[in-house]
Amino acid sequence: MMKLMGALCVLGGGAWLRQCRLREGRRELETLFDLAAALDRLAQAVRLTRAPLPRLLADLGREQAGDTTAFFAAVSAAANRGESPAAAWRRVAEDLPLCREDRAAVEEAAASLQGDEEQLCRGLALASARLGDSLAERRRTRAEREKRTTALCFSAAALVVILLI
Repeated sequence: MMKLMGALCVLGGGAWLRQCRLREGRRELETLFDLAAALDRLAQAVRLTRAPLPRLLADLGREQAGDTTAFFAAVSAAANRGESPAAAWRRVAEDLPLCREDRAAVEEAAASLQGDEEQLCRGLALASARLGDSLAERRRTRAEREKRTTALCFSAAALVVILLI
């Protein structure tokens, strides 16, 4: 009876691990989608309103949800404290729940924050396009990744159960 209870606990742990991994993947997809859309909106706002960048970032942070809100709010707050928007952008981008390549695309957009309006819009559009491409690729391979995660988690749990019995 104790072995059965232990086996159920190990299998439950495998199921919990699977759910955590899938939740992380969904969070990454949501962040990619929100961030790509937000960068497009920021480029449009720069062209149309010609408002100061910290104010645009703060406005954008209020319009977004989740990790994107925290990103734009932190960059805006740092810029209002006198920190360079580019330096704040790079520092805050490190905390985004994205893979290394996507985070690098966001960090590269920081270089355009110090240029003129045209350079800023070009940099934001490039970063948005790269994030959009990454999002499309992740959506295309999502089912395969989820199957692989499920197989790995339950196979590892089953192996542990077999070794313990």
